[in-house]
Amino acid sequence: MMGHTANQDQLFYAFNLEEHIPSDHLLRGINQFLDLSTLREHLAPFYSHTGRPSIDPELMIRMLVIGYCFGIRSERRLCEEVHLNLAYRWFCRLGLEDKIPNHSTFSKNRHGRFRESEAFRHVFEVVLGRCMTEGLVRGEGFAVDASVIKADANRANVTTPEDPKDWPGGDKPSRAVREYLAALEDTNPVSSDTVPIANPRTVSLSDPQARYTAAPGGPAFFAYSTNYLIDLEAGIIVDVEATQAHRTLEVEATKAMVQRVQDRFGIKPSRLVGDTAYGTAPMLDWMVNDKGIAPHVRVWDRTQRKDETLSSSEFLWNETANEYRCPEGKPLKSNWRRFKNPRDHVTQADTIVYRASSLDCSNCSRKLECCPNTPHRKIARSIYEGARDVARQIAQTDEFKQSSKQRKKVEMLFAHLKRILKLDRLRLRGLAGARDEFILAATAQNLRRMAKWLPLATGMQAAIAR
Repeated sequence: MMGHTANQDQLFYAFNLEEHIPSDHLLRGINQFLDLSTLREHLAPFYSHTGRPSIDPELMIRMLVIGYCFGIRSERRLCEEVHLNLAYRWFCRLGLEDKIPNHSTFSKNRHGRFRESEAFRHVFEVVLGRCMTEGLVRGEGFAVDASVIKADANRANVTTPEDPKDWPGGDKPSRAVREYLAALEDTNPVSSDTVPIANPRTVSLSDPQARYTAAPGGPAFFAYSTNYLIDLEAGIIVDVEATQAHRTLEVEATKAMVQRVQDRFGIKPSRLVGDTAYGTAPMLDWMVNDKGIAPHVRVWDRTQRKDETLSSSEFLWNETANEYRCPEGKPLKSNWRRFKNPRDHVTQADTIVYRASSLDCSNCSRKLECCPNTPHRKIARSIYEGARDVARQIAQTDEFKQSSKQRKKVEMLFAHLKRILKLDRLRLRGLAGARDEFILAATAQNLRRMAKWLPLATGMQAAIAR
């Protein structure tokens, strides 16, 4: 006989939420390594001592961690998922009858006290400290890279010098526009080589701090860059920074991240691994002479000629005499005569130009393969050439080859960020919003790595078994 389930309401239920969470659920591992005991103390100065009690900030952080760990990009949907999912309720320490915060609460706290107090940075550093305690951070070698993330901006809603438009909202522009206007000078910084970054010609009216950029062969779009500094031992993210999508800003962010890790955790790597974008002369000088870090980076070098004439690498440098010697043994000097007032001969490009004698070049049998279009040969030598030479020497070693393979760990993290965590497009606007999203995403990646790499505590395993 076919059975039939009768709908009968029970007066009492015996329900243990802990028993319904699988022992191998990702959130069990994350819960073991997420310690928010210091969050209230960190946020205390930003809450009023009077008035109605607010929603528990730890609950909101735990909900955000769920959202970034499982790629739930919408805050409205996140609240729905936590309401329905037993594992999410358990992780957030909510009972079956506890109410879920309204999705608008996240926006108020994100743009308010969480941002003012750098609460997300605090949580990230607490998680990083736990990674160090668990032995996942060695500190011997770091790798750095940047990835472009699309901004929440329509590329058709723009203003240009040819077609200027007013900011939307009139006297009450959006938060992203207000932040842009308040920090207009900060969005056009000066790099270490004193060359200012040009103002973009195309500016988004909805998110003016986003940079208009394009990948090779693809359409242009507005974007920000997330910069990762990782430890090469287990691929743990030791720092993260948001910048506009511009190479110079990405390189400068590296300096800030390395210094911040040293100041807050007392860790300075012996080597730094990066691609050619980080091989500029000022950057190499900073690594070698300022920080004492071995640059496992290929030199950004444009001295190689494409017209089959002699390149500068075929000229012998003499440090003592402060001159080059051409393949025929003739000197190239920066100063062929004495000046009453000594000059350093440094150009605006931070180079010193060394010139051969016109007489030597005109009588040389190899002039056509050296300087066929000029009366004499000249070489522009960077004032940071010593650091560039150090990088060139390291690039010839087996250690450099190993570092090049390890650098792929950063690229894997970016792939995980976009494909698994679904952070291929930002939801928050402005540089501050991008920074919040990138820090939370990096926190989630570190938590996921600990949860998957490290076993559950013995006491927790026993409790689950019971």
